[in-house]
Amino acid sequence: MKWLTLLALLASLVAGPACADWRVAETAHFIVYANASEATLRRNAERLEKFDKALRLSRGIPESSLGKAGRVAVYFVSSEDRVAALAGSANVAGFYIPRAGASVAFVPDDLFGDGPLALGSQQVLQHEYAHHFMATTWPDAAFPSWVSEGWAEFHATASFDREGNLQFGGAPLYRAHGLLTGNPLPIQQILAGAAGKLRADQRDALYGRGWALVHYLTFAPSRKGQLSAYLDAITKERKSPEAAAAAFGDLGALNKELERFLQQPKITGFRIRAENLAVPAVTLRLLRPGEAAILPVRIRSDAGVDKKTAPGVYAEAKKIATRFPDDPAVQRALAEAAYDAGDYAAALAAADRAIAADPKLVEAQCYRAMAQMAIAEAAKDEKPETWTEIRRTIGRANRLDTEDPRPLILFFRSYADRRQWPPQIARDGLMHAYALAPQDRGLRMQVAGMLIGEKKLAEARAMLLVLTYDPHASGIGAAASKMIDTIDARIKAGVDAASAPAGAK
Repeated sequence: MKWLTLLALLASLVAGPACADWRVAETAHFIVYANASEATLRRNAERLEKFDKALRLSRGIPESSLGKAGRVAVYFVSSEDRVAALAGSANVAGFYIPRAGASVAFVPDDLFGDGPLALGSQQVLQHEYAHHFMATTWPDAAFPSWVSEGWAEFHATASFDREGNLQFGGAPLYRAHGLLTGNPLPIQQILAGAAGKLRADQRDALYGRGWALVHYLTFAPSRKGQLSAYLDAITKERKSPEAAAAAFGDLGALNKELERFLQQPKITGFRIRAENLAVPAVTLRLLRPGEAAILPVRIRSDAGVDKKTAPGVYAEAKKIATRFPDDPAVQRALAEAAYDAGDYAAALAAADRAIAADPKLVEAQCYRAMAQMAIAEAAKDEKPETWTEIRRTIGRANRLDTEDPRPLILFFRSYADRRQWPPQIARDGLMHAYALAPQDRGLRMQVAGMLIGEKKLAEARAMLLVLTYDPHASGIGAAASKMIDTIDARIKAGVDAASAPAGAK
């Protein structure tokens, strides 16, 4: 049934004349795709950029200069049902995937929801971007699930008034039922740290009570500084319950204060005035016919495919690509779909066509290198000239955009995937990739593994600790916990000061 649902989704996205109205808007921090009028898309993109600026102003974070690979791609699709189908899970109003060079969010195209109690696209997108902002701004900080979700919910409710001011601190009215009709999640369990396996009502309570705790601890004069002290203790490796007791004192008293806070008719917030939210003009254009036709395939690929779904996406990509053989975006999307489906020769050919049409397309160079690597690995080709040519492709991609982390990761992999200890230049490149994209959990694990190989166990442990608290890390978080146990055993045995592996330079 899930497979049929995904096929129906793909068919419905591809079919119809509405594809001709797809536009893309680019700002300093976002690349936004929507089947919308120019005025609507411009307004939504501007509001996203102003939201980012407001986050920076309110937290004292300096402006960042990002290349295309550092920006978040946002797809506005036509309904919550399609978002849920893309996510592969029911009851998903929107979602965000943190990736090195390709972070992406998916939300329904109704930006304002269906009333004051609705969880609308604006709230969903601001919640998800708050996660991205946390991960990229404070990459070394460990955030327990209630802080992560509560902080995101605090910023999700930010709203613009008619004058263009942005108000923070509003209550998430879409969680009012769960907040005001009993609490299925005691405060001790909330403060325990990881989300674990929660029932639907408990998960809703985690979000709602997390918001309440973050809001109350932020604004209550008697609690000033306690949230920061708690997070400092967590990052310094104290367990969440111990850190909570040290920072907040009597948890029963905190819970009573929280209940009184929830009964207040008004709550505290703050406002960023419109004159402080000026942003550069949005760049906006209508997609080319080929770009619009292939966009549903790109959306599905960006949402993630597996062995079952990749062949269907690839089949659709091939149909569209025959109509647009010289469109670089189409051929780049075909290269990705072919690679995901395991047709590496076709991926290489499509990447070459994309590069011929647009030699500056970094992603096409990356897929060319990935296809070359897969072909060589399948053939057990260890000839030096083969891998020299692969690294030439990676080098071309890197020279096109030195701030794109993906070529740096591929260069490291061109050694590590063959069980070779990468040279210093490759290891330095991987560290720079991580600095560019700390939100990518897989990259964090890869860097931690490299640090372990370099016998930098304390650094690796600190990097892994963040994942153990990440509410969205799931299996990676469990793997990180096991790696920390191994590191602790090695540190106890005095292995942390040994020399790097043989062959390291």
